[in-house]
Amino acid sequence: MSTFGGIEIGKRSLMAHNQLINTASHNVSNADTEGYSRQRVQLGTFDPLYRPDLTRAETPGQIGQGVTIESISRVRDEQLDQRITAQASQESYWETRDKYYMMLEQIYNEPAEVSIRTNMDQFWDAWQELSMYPDEQSARQAIVTRSESLTTAIQQRDKSLAGIGTLLNGDIEGTVKQVNDYAKQIAALNKDIVESKGLGDNPNDLMDRRDKLVDNLSKLVNITSSNRDSDEFMVHVNGKVLVQGNIARSFEVEPVIDNDGYSKVVWADTGDNAYFEGGSLGALIELRDVDVRSERQALDTMTMNFADLVNEVHRNAVGANNVTGLDFFTQQPFVTNVNGNYDRNGDGAEDTSYVFRFTGTNELAKSSQIGLEGTMLLSGKSGNVEVQYHATDTVEAVINRINDSNAEVKAYLDRNNHLALKATASANVEDPDFVIRHVEDSGHFLAGYAGLLKGSGAENAYDFAQADAVNALNTEKGVQFAVAPVKNPASYVAVNESIRTDVNSVAAALPNTLGYAETGDNRAAVEIAAIRNTPVMIGKDRTFDDYFANSVTNVGLKGEQAANNVSSQNAIMADLRGLRDSISGVNIDEELADIIKFQHGYNAAAKLITVMDQMIDTVINRLGV
Repeated sequence: MSTFGGIEIGKRSLMAHNQLINTASHNVSNADTEGYSRQRVQLGTFDPLYRPDLTRAETPGQIGQGVTIESISRVRDEQLDQRITAQASQESYWETRDKYYMMLEQIYNEPAEVSIRTNMDQFWDAWQELSMYPDEQSARQAIVTRSESLTTAIQQRDKSLAGIGTLLNGDIEGTVKQVNDYAKQIAALNKDIVESKGLGDNPNDLMDRRDKLVDNLSKLVNITSSNRDSDEFMVHVNGKVLVQGNIARSFEVEPVIDNDGYSKVVWADTGDNAYFEGGSLGALIELRDVDVRSERQALDTMTMNFADLVNEVHRNAVGANNVTGLDFFTQQPFVTNVNGNYDRNGDGAEDTSYVFRFTGTNELAKSSQIGLEGTMLLSGKSGNVEVQYHATDTVEAVINRINDSNAEVKAYLDRNNHLALKATASANVEDPDFVIRHVEDSGHFLAGYAGLLKGSGAENAYDFAQADAVNALNTEKGVQFAVAPVKNPASYVAVNESIRTDVNSVAAALPNTLGYAETGDNRAAVEIAAIRNTPVMIGKDRTFDDYFANSVTNVGLKGEQAANNVSSQNAIMADLRGLRDSISGVNIDEELADIIKFQHGYNAAAKLITVMDQMIDTVINRLGV
């Protein structure tokens, strides 16, 4: 070692302790910076003067050259970061659901005097009153007034649900923009980090910024990240690459006409549908396309069946002014074509039949055994659903089996004990609501027994994917059918204008042999009032009371579920974040203690240089004096 070797060792020590103090100071100054990870200087011994080869001098051992700074690294637990990323997605998912279910609960927690349930009870009471006083005009006026209050309440609930759907759609579009922005920022940081590493640096602050962006992104969508310390840092969404190195993919929103104009999220480069199982974006899409949509569909189903059942009786009854054939509630058919023909693909040719209900011609008894074997195919959520029947089954048993299946077609006996099939709301956005899509019978229950279809087998099946599909029905024998309504009937249900302007058109009687209403005849009023507690099969709810009970219970339970899961996820995330802070966070007391320690080391290194300087001064200036 040269005479000046000691000064070089002291210099390296000064530089090392200076960097130690600067790094500790950097930690202290960023103690409150969100996402900052404390940094540590990794020290190592400088390469010794002699290496173990044949050219080394004869010395008793390797001669040390002091200290060197090997790296400045972050204190970070990658496995913990991945757990936090996964849990943050679930936390945000449930927080979003909890927030929106509070809004839904407010809709259903309407004051009792203006609720749909209360108004409908008053509607039935009014018909009960008319059945006792069928010639009273005041009773008819009460029915009209209460009916208007009921339809207003139904329209208001639908409007409120639609408003939440619109709000969700706007949040989805805004969140997609955030996701794209975060992805671009992460890709840009990846490029800077790779360039910095190429120069031999440790870009700790850049990596902290990237991890913070990843944390923010994990709240929006369910992501996983990999290769955090390599040049190919990647972010995946549902197994598909979102960010790879400095390349970022993006999402777009496209309006869907069959989904109230709401947008669907697709990959911008491929146009494929994007799916999310967590994060606020996943929750928003699920809330809009499943929760709110199902609530509106349930309201539409109740409204459609309610209006249809009341109209069925009323149009066959006679008012006090001897007017008959009037629907009590207005219905808006989806198409004006009497057979329900519709140009679905927009090529100018009718290619689909939109029919809501058809009714058989034969009078059936619930308790009668059918004496037939076969399998019905009815349209369902995904493909057709099989419903089997056997010779020992009663008519009621077959009807219950249809209604208990997953078919999107429900059955009941109408006021004349004829079998009626009705379409329900569709689970898939691509399928129209209240449209019977397929009815087929391998046997003769729907054909000869109920008088619905012309024949059995696939060749005589009813399928809506063609114009004039009603030709498969036994219309020559008197099968009746109704065209499907305009989407969301709850939004426009109203009392017939002819009845509103003349309350004497409210029908309480059934026509006599001459087609007139006899004084005191209350049969129609009694029949309408009886609908209140009659199993009418609206969706999976068998009565109107079932619908009201289930709708409130469903929203309440899902709101409770969201609140409970938010509390659980918050507790989990608090523990994980606390653990990460204990590892990566800055402890002011610890840093100050380190600064004092590093200061002493710096002072010792400075003293070493002073001593070495004095020794060299002695050798140079005083030796031989």
